Amino acid sequence: MPQPADNDLELFARCAAGFEAVLARELRDLSMHRVRSLKGGVAFFGRVGDAYRACLWSRVATRIQLVLTRLDARDAEALYAGSVRFAWEKHVAAGATISVRAHGVNDQLRNTQFTALKVKDALCDRLREKRGQRPDVDAHDPGFSIDVSVHRNHATLYLNLSGPSLHRRGYREEAVQTEAPLKETLAAGMLLAADWHRLARAGAGFADPMCGSGTLAIEAALIAADRAPGLTRTRWGFTGWARHEASAWHDLIEEARKRADAAHVSILLVAGDLDERAIAIARANAERAGVADLIDFGVAHAEDLGRRLEAAYSRLPERGLIAVNPPYGHRMQSEGGLLQTYAALERGIAAVPERWRMVAITPDAGIDTALGRRAERVVPCFNGPIRTAVRFYGLAPVQRTQLEVISLSGTRLSVAVAEKNSEQFAARLRKVARERAKWARRAGVASYRVYDSDLPDYALSVDVYAGAGPDEGARFVRVAEHPAPASIDADRADVRFADACALIPAILEVEQARCAVLGRASERSVAAEPLIAHVAEQGFTFEANLSARQDTGLPLDHRATRDLLGSLAQGARFLSVGSYAGVPAVYAAAGGAASVTVVDPAAAHVAWARRNVAHNGYAATFQQAEIAAWLSRAPRFDLIYGDAAALSTFDLIKQAAELLSSQGMLVLTSSARNASLDAEALAAAGYACEDATARTIGHDCARTPKIHRCWLIARG
Repeated sequence: MPQPADNDLELFARCAAGFEAVLARELRDLSMHRVRSLKGGVAFFGRVGDAYRACLWSRVATRIQLVLTRLDARDAEALYAGSVRFAWEKHVAAGATISVRAHGVNDQLRNTQFTALKVKDALCDRLREKRGQRPDVDAHDPGFSIDVSVHRNHATLYLNLSGPSLHRRGYREEAVQTEAPLKETLAAGMLLAADWHRLARAGAGFADPMCGSGTLAIEAALIAADRAPGLTRTRWGFTGWARHEASAWHDLIEEARKRADAAHVSILLVAGDLDERAIAIARANAERAGVADLIDFGVAHAEDLGRRLEAAYSRLPERGLIAVNPPYGHRMQSEGGLLQTYAALERGIAAVPERWRMVAITPDAGIDTALGRRAERVVPCFNGPIRTAVRFYGLAPVQRTQLEVISLSGTRLSVAVAEKNSEQFAARLRKVARERAKWARRAGVASYRVYDSDLPDYALSVDVYAGAGPDEGARFVRVAEHPAPASIDADRADVRFADACALIPAILEVEQARCAVLGRASERSVAAEPLIAHVAEQGFTFEANLSARQDTGLPLDHRATRDLLGSLAQGARFLSVGSYAGVPAVYAAAGGAASVTVVDPAAAHVAWARRNVAHNGYAATFQQAEIAAWLSRAPRFDLIYGDAAALSTFDLIKQAAELLSSQGMLVLTSSARNASLDAEALAAAGYACEDATARTIGHDCARTPKIHRCWLIARG
């Protein structure tokens, strides 16, 4: 590949997914050429000075890369050959340390560390030939850092001009920040997407009533003060580049300092938090960023926002921006803390002029339900590994949507929701819950399902558990979100799920603290705590983890399977392959099993099973061991239970079946809806197989005939 001229460098700016359009606009404002948004970043062209300006001034980019070359990467040999031919001596400065990292794989290059090693070896071999010595490698603080991107049979080699990620502005002191602070580049992206750069120039106000370590307020102040985000950084990736133009970089730094000195900021930014330590950290960060005099930090409730703004401004601006990163998480939701947080925020913004706007970053679409406002625009993105979204709101007065609902006992309640259509869900839930309660009383069923995606627009299931033992008299609810139909907008599905979560406790008359909510937000939540409950089934008491996504200990769709085990257990030597919280063992023991054995590789699972078996007054033999090894030396059994998680291969299933006595039975289940079993292969091995799925799905789960699979395997 021919080398680009210094005035025609091909560059790539990486950013958080979802912010490509914001970054492209920023680069155009920085006078970059041929700007083009791509997945994960923005391609552009420019001179050396343009590359430096992007490093210094981009608030959204996480990394600025120079495209060095593109190579054949069909295999390791081709990648090495192309890399060793590249003129590294024209790019790596004498004495510079190097590092190479790679991402992406293909059929031949399956290990990114190996890919990076091949490029590193080629670079070192080339420089040894041209200069007589190999460069030193420094994986932590290199002078010349190379990124290798493999796609199909090609590789692109980049020089990382920015060095450490550009979110590291230099104003944070490591190890003294608040928990999970918002990345600076993401905060700036939020603000630019909300047009704060234009609002600030017009003298608009700014507030963050939940500021944590101050990132949003500091980034907003840097924008308002026309202060380059890179001014506080001391480490860059172009210092080991042979083409580095120190004078050009020096001139850019001086220009940026003059702009910052000349900027006149006529507004004061307001930031508050309940945590006194967080405010102290935020002030220190602002001092290091050089904008402490622009921000009024204070320990305050979000609901006091109006008072704080009136105190900060002699005349409250008619226009302004509220930017907020509210807390979230399963524990806050289950304890009602999140609802209290949203209520405080709602009271705070009620005192702000209606021409102000708000931008919030949260994975919880339930904020719309809680605030009684629909986001005007939603930008899905990631905050590190957490899938989240930036939500934009107008603050004009709104008429909250209040649904009048009737609980199961006939009490009339008013519930705030985001969508009027959610009254259809409320009506359906109440109708089915009443019918299901009558059925459960007649059938002697204590814990059962009351809703299973009955309305496609509200794709979730609702299970009701009756408390027992220590939780006698209590009721628990488990709500699990399911994938919505492709025709439904993802954010709208999130809002409807949040509405449903607001309606369910009210209609079913269950305290919020006894509701386990498993939605996409709770999957990503931090500080999640399990909801452990003692629940009733068939006269037994079981300890269940209702907030577990898979292994609750008592999946309601397998109730009939457990009854089947009990009916087959009389006089049988019973084996549970996997512990399943000891529930199958209890049913087998109650059914009159001659002996009960439980084997599981996980100590915690064995302990859970022990507790449930003992609590119900039965005894069993417990073995903590790897399944395959234990089965290879196990005795015969008359009744064996296992699921596809424990018996995960055909060989393991066959190995378990080989332990059956002449009249024995293996009950095999799977919660995977597309699970299958090779009956022909089993028949060839001498076993008969019956599909018992239909008769092991109870009335309350019958809406989903593929909710699980069940097979009965016996000797042929």
